Amino acid sequence: MANVTRYDPFGELDDLFKGFMLRPVRVDQQAPQIKMDVKENEGAYIVRAEIPGVKKEDIKVDIDGNAVSISAEVKREKEQKEGDRVIRSERYYGSMSRSFTLEQDIDEKTANAKYSDGVLELTLPKKAGSRRNTIAIQ
Repeated sequence: MANVTRYDPFGELDDLFKGFMLRPVRVDQQAPQIKMDVKENEGAYIVRAEIPGVKKEDIKVDIDGNAVSISAEVKREKEQKEGDRVIRSERYYGSMSRSFTLEQDIDEKTANAKYSDGVLELTLPKKAGSRRNTIAIQ
């Protein structure tokens, strides 16, 4: 029976740097995600989306019928200094988005959006008379 071993592409690099004080840096930076809660009451949907570290000018909300899209441009910079020397500098520029559909159409004229402390709160009133009809299958 053959033994199965896992291939580590960085294993050879670790051996190469073994005699030095340096090790190869592996950065696992993944794009941020928009986490959200959606609540429904008699006349509206309330959406709370967590978008930390983003300016409200960089957030865009699109409504098309019952489809809602939230997108944001993310710009994060982090610099670590020791005195006048820069030891480490990290940057992330990108975008994140989230789209979803609701059960009823949204009245985009009366929709409201507030952004505070990294949380976007949308109040999406339901459009009057736009109930979905279910038909019987014969």
